[in-house]
Amino acid sequence: MDWLGAVVRFVVSALVLMFVGLIVPGFQIMGFWNALLAALVIAAVGWLIEATMGKRVSPYSRGVVGFLVSAVVIWATQFVIPSMEVGILGALLAAFVIGIIDLFVPTTVR
Repeated sequence: MDWLGAVVRFVVSALVLMFVGLIVPGFQIMGFWNALLAALVIAAVGWLIEATMGKRVSPYSRGVVGFLVSAVVIWATQFVIPSMEVGILGALLAAFVIGIIDLFVPTTVR
């Protein structure tokens, strides 16, 4: 496994989450370390979903199902990360913005 590449992807994912927290109403994350922890949780839950249910419902897949699963994963992450607050609309908007950002800067958060 390319550990340096994984670290870079998680740092970029954390920065994307912090950026999304600044521009998306109903999505708030405080601090880089919490954003990094959120990126780890989102990646782990996404991997778990993909491993148990297949790639069609994965947050890593494209399309409506992947988008909705991504929004649910983002919304559920708030229950693990202490300073993260996400409403349903905020999770949907965050999934949309992260998807757009991911077109230009691929990350593990989708």
